[in-house]
Amino acid sequence: MATTHKIFEDFYEDAFVLIALHSSLEDYAMVYALNRCLKSNLKRTREDLDLSQQISFPVFEWRDVIHDRYWTLLNNNCIKEDDTSIEQGLFGEELTYTNHKLVPEYKDVDYFLKVEQDEDNFEEQVVKLILTLPNVVTAYAIDADQLKSKSNLIF
Repeated sequence: MATTHKIFEDFYEDAFVLIALHSSLEDYAMVYALNRCLKSNLKRTREDLDLSQQISFPVFEWRDVIHDRYWTLLNNNCIKEDDTSIEQGLFGEELTYTNHKLVPEYKDVDYFLKVEQDEDNFEEQVVKLILTLPNVVTAYAIDADQLKSKSNLIF
């Protein structure tokens, strides 16, 4: 009889810092500003983060070999054209859009900066640098262990 091994989600511990960013910048402008501010080299990946067939989020990443860190910038918003609902009446020919969130618990957050590393108190330094950017309204660290949708951030 063959043995079956199961890996539970609690067993998999991924040490990362999660920083929430509030900004009206487009994703490419946010990446440019972060690269200048943090001296990073975030670049768009070829493939997006797909939660379903219709919901995908752009991903920007950078592997910092010198400091042994893996940086990922994720957009929290995905606006898709809704082709299932056809409105009747005055605006019957207008398209409708649906806004999907990567982390629904933080619906007001525009971007998440995820940094995989082992260093303590690293996020305080990064948040201070990000807050110097003129188009960032606010930035703060989030305890990822308290998120219900933490699995959306592990890929």
